[in-house]
Amino acid sequence: MSTIDQAIETQLKNLQARSGRTLAQLFDALRASGLTRHTDMIALLKRDFALGHGDANLVAHRFRADGGSAAPAATPPDAAVDGIYAGKEALRPVHDALMQAIGAFGEFEVAPKKGYVSLRRKKQFAMIGPATKTQVEVGLNMKGVAASDRLLALPAGGMCQYKVRLAAAADVDGELVGWLRRAYDAAG
Repeated sequence: MSTIDQAIETQLKNLQARSGRTLAQLFDALRASGLTRHTDMIALLKRDFALGHGDANLVAHRFRADGGSAAPAATPPDAAVDGIYAGKEALRPVHDALMQAIGAFGEFEVAPKKGYVSLRRKKQFAMIGPATKTQVEVGLNMKGVAASDRLLALPAGGMCQYKVRLAAAADVDGELVGWLRRAYDAAG
């Protein structure tokens, strides 16, 4: 099982503990609603079960991927992340090295988006995705760190305060892991 799969499984276990509902019960509610649009499913899960957006999004994705079956697949598909790196497969080892390093910190949510993966605790602490065909960009949410040639400060009001570009898995070094840990701790 990949690091992404492990993180998604952890997120599913945590959301079931927080909501007091099993995934099958949430699927039953979605099935009974008759809703077919992803955004409508998310709205129902947030409204009726007080799920956060990331949790509701994951449940809706799983419901649709599993065809609404009461028994979800044992291992969630890595298709969303594969899609992000389609045509940029050479960057996948960089992504995997990042996820392995971050996975050592503890629990967090993984929310794949169209072009990147959002990593959250109580709030988003990092974003990972291909910036070009040769570089992965890591967005970091942390404060009080001096920018450098490697750690680039971003304009205020964006989704992240800093970004780092990586070209190889070897770029996931102690300095970057330290910044990731700082962002992770601040989001908790």
